[in-house]
Amino acid sequence: MIEERRQLSRVDYESKSVIVLPDSAEKYIGTTKNISPLGIAILVPKDTPSLLGQSVIIVAETLIMYADAVREEDADDGKRLVAFTAKRFTQDVLEYLFEHISPQDAK
Repeated sequence: MIEERRQLSRVDYESKSVIVLPDSAEKYIGTTKNISPLGIAILVPKDTPSLLGQSVIIVAETLIMYADAVREEDADDGKRLVAFTAKRFTQDVLEYLFEHISPQDAK
């Protein structure tokens, strides 16, 4: 049997990010901590409502990810770290994205 030698590890990646709840259009600002093709971890202010178990759209610089919040833990600096697992875009989510992107938003 051939042993797989490649890994999909998370790498440190710091950037501003926006977490959007597609159902309510609520937005939360955070800072990306690390990222991989399979997920992302974002630091959010401690007063951000729990996102655990919710499906969200994440925008971080050149990346757009549809993901589920799978873990939350307190961080040392008065923030909370939220871990997300990426998932495939559904037709509904893609339609949401394109309906909410308009020429007036691009400046």
